[in-house]
Amino acid sequence: MSLPVTPAAAERTKPPASAIILGLLAALAASGPISTDLYLPSLPRLRVLLGASVSEAQLTLSLFLAGFAVGGLIYGPLSDRFGRRPVMLAGMIIYILGSIACALAPSIEILIIARFIQALGGSAGISLSRAMIRDLYGPLGAARALAVIGAAMALAPMIGPILGGAVEAQFGWRANFVLLIFFGLLCLSGIWFLLAETNHRLNPLATRPRTLVMNYLTLLKQPHFRAYAAMVTCCYGGLFAFISGSSYVLMDVLKLTPAAYGICFSIVVTGYIFGTLISIRLGKRLGIAGMIGLGATAALSGSLVMVFIAWSLHLEGLWGVAAIVFPMMFYTAGVGMMLPNSQAGAIAPFPHMAGTASSLLSFTQMTGAALFGVLLGHLYDGTARPMASALALMGVACFGIWLYRLRHPGPITPSDIS
Repeated sequence: MSLPVTPAAAERTKPPASAIILGLLAALAASGPISTDLYLPSLPRLRVLLGASVSEAQLTLSLFLAGFAVGGLIYGPLSDRFGRRPVMLAGMIIYILGSIACALAPSIEILIIARFIQALGGSAGISLSRAMIRDLYGPLGAARALAVIGAAMALAPMIGPILGGAVEAQFGWRANFVLLIFFGLLCLSGIWFLLAETNHRLNPLATRPRTLVMNYLTLLKQPHFRAYAAMVTCCYGGLFAFISGSSYVLMDVLKLTPAAYGICFSIVVTGYIFGTLISIRLGKRLGIAGMIGLGATAALSGSLVMVFIAWSLHLEGLWGVAAIVFPMMFYTAGVGMMLPNSQAGAIAPFPHMAGTASSLLSFTQMTGAALFGVLLGHLYDGTARPMASALALMGVACFGIWLYRLRHPGPITPSDIS
């Protein structure tokens, strides 16, 4: 006589996804990093060729994140209603069209709009891949699976700036967007031929305005969700401060070539890989809160070292490059531990609306980073101080959130998430 399988037991016994599917989900989730990092070495040159100011060039990054934020709010509920696969296909088609518009943009204004469209489509990949991980692995395995994907995704920012710098030097900045068109076509083919539907609990009410508002309010009422969302937003905000400011600091201030900048950026990314590997190795032993605490400590340490050096010493030559790159490695190692665990902790309690929870999480993450990027663009003064100060602010915020809330999480009752 067999015992009945309860929903909770079913969540614990979900079979693991194949390595091919994990690889595809990693590529889809990497649509954001690769679309940003590939053209970073071209940003100073692009600004000159299109006759744009630093703040205008920064909008190609900040509005890109805004597109991700808006798209995330749309795709999650749609995927809860119609399924992940068809929504992912639609998003990738929009991403490809946006990439074509970027490659053909005749002015900075058109490029900014095209980047928004590109992000609007690409946000389906990053927000729905997390929901699919929740569908496939359940709450207990999601943090580990997200850490595995995070380690694989780190290849994008490692390879992206090096490849982007080489392509820009040989063919110009537009060629990088041509590469993104081909990347989008490969992802579209992967979704069509390899990706099966993972949402088997379709909610016909998920896209009704009243239901959407109530679902978002339900999530926002949870101190548990708010704490994890704040952690995701702050740790990514510091990372974006480096992404948006490093090309100017390392290339304009410290006079690195695009190729050298790509190498330095890749060195920084090794910190993120190291952090995700630590998360995979120690995640079960330390738990989500323990891993976040370890990551917050690493991020705080690196950011405080960088801001101290930036404000107290004159940065120049190899010494100046090292003073930026190596402290940033500590910060990105912390992000590698904080980000996947915070994402999993935020989404895990909401199996019936994982897409909506993932969308709201993406919205807060990308909106915060976009606003941060706009502010940083206006504060840029030709030194590393604004970037280092922004990084330190986010490092302190991450550590404070962990101390204040994540070490003492409030319970989530069944009535809260039913």
